[in-house]
Amino acid sequence: MIYRHHIAPPRAFTQLSHEIIRHPRLTSDAVRLLTWQLSLPQGARESLSRTAERARIGAYAFTRAKRQLKDEGFVHERRVQGPGGRWATQQLVSSTSLNAAEAAKLLARMPVGAAGETTTERVSPQLAPGPRIPAVGEPTTPPTDGHPKKDSWENTSHRPPEPPSPATETETETGTATATATATATAEAEPQPDTTAPPLLEEARALVSAYPHLSPALHHIPRAMHAELTDLTARWLAAGHPPAAVRLHILRGLPDDGSTVHRPGGLLRYLLRDVAPVPPVPTRTGSAPEAAPPPGGASPEQFLEPRLSPRLAGARECAGDHTQPTLFRPIADEALCRDCTARSVPPG
Repeated sequence: MIYRHHIAPPRAFTQLSHEIIRHPRLTSDAVRLLTWQLSLPQGARESLSRTAERARIGAYAFTRAKRQLKDEGFVHERRVQGPGGRWATQQLVSSTSLNAAEAAKLLARMPVGAAGETTTERVSPQLAPGPRIPAVGEPTTPPTDGHPKKDSWENTSHRPPEPPSPATETETETGTATATATATATAEAEPQPDTTAPPLLEEARALVSAYPHLSPALHHIPRAMHAELTDLTARWLAAGHPPAAVRLHILRGLPDDGSTVHRPGGLLRYLLRDVAPVPPVPTRTGSAPEAAPPPGGASPEQFLEPRLSPRLAGARECAGDHTQPTLFRPIADEALCRDCTARSVPPG
């Protein structure tokens, strides 16, 4: 149970309606702001913001409380132009909810002036901002084209080339012939850059588009890097590496501990930047030609064996018809995945 003890104050009190204290849509800050304003003496011109500052109401809470009081009709305000052309904000705080017309009639009787000033000027209740008067004439846009009136021959550094004299033409022809002969000799001495055939570019482009399917770490490759990765992949294909070898090389370069790859495009560029040598092809008798032992004393078989990550250990690429390379874990020694095996078996 709860007990209430109330003693009526003999002085310094304000009569407030239960509608204000128990209003269901006003927060405690809004009720305190309203009751503080209604408790001020007659003729006080303290603004709502000053009251919120004295009541220790924050900026956000004051904005919300003021909006609630205006929505419920306890606070009304408007901008009016007073004597001397000065603009002022009139605020009306009432103990009962008022509509816009009732508030306009009350504000029309209030003096207009800055806070702390006394004036006898009155504002018409029909006062409202009038329509803006546009400037004289039709709207025009500044000129953005055309040639300047002044001759640009004096103020520009991009002058057209002057016609050469006959002596200059002879010297130019001699210098051009010498430069052409030097360039020809240099071109013969230097090796020509390798040009990749269009079929290799198409195959490399298809291989690059399939990189995101190799691993979840390569899902977010920037589209702007596809052209660069296509050129790097085409170099591997031109060197004799099959697409399966390129894919295995990329899988070997992925982190083994499952760490996140933040820049998959940069990782692919790093892995494909240097073209690895093509492994030797075994002879018909089954014996591979001897190769120089790699650094560290490892055998050629260990050097050529692909190093897969632990999560791909035991996986094999399906030999069936797939749009993208598909890895599966064989149960015995099958070369087809479960879907390809199911399609190859005729319906019984």
